[in-house]
Amino acid sequence: MSADLRIRLLLAEGLPFGPGKADLLEAIRDTGSIAAAGRQLGMSYQRAWDLVTAMNGHFREPVVTPAKGGPRGGGSALTPFGAEVLAAYREAAAAAEAACAGKLAWLRSHLA
Repeated sequence: MSADLRIRLLLAEGLPFGPGKADLLEAIRDTGSIAAAGRQLGMSYQRAWDLVTAMNGHFREPVVTPAKGGPRGGGSALTPFGAEVLAAYREAAAAAEAACAGKLAWLRSHLA
């Protein structure tokens, strides 16, 4: 999704889901860790943990689960449902961007 359009979906009253949460899910998927994902995104571990806890509580299924510890300790993983949530958001954002592209171009062409 382009930086020109940021989509935040209001899934229910007081329950937004936007690019920040999507980026966090993506980073957890890629790093296998809430802490590493937070560092990658420049947010504290507590903030990342709070967002994951909130997302897990708002959906019927968890989006992130802890991974079993190993030689390097535990971690976290995106659940299959979490991957579906991430994909649904990215698809909705891409559709909105495509639908708005012409109007955004027109608005930009009229800037001083």
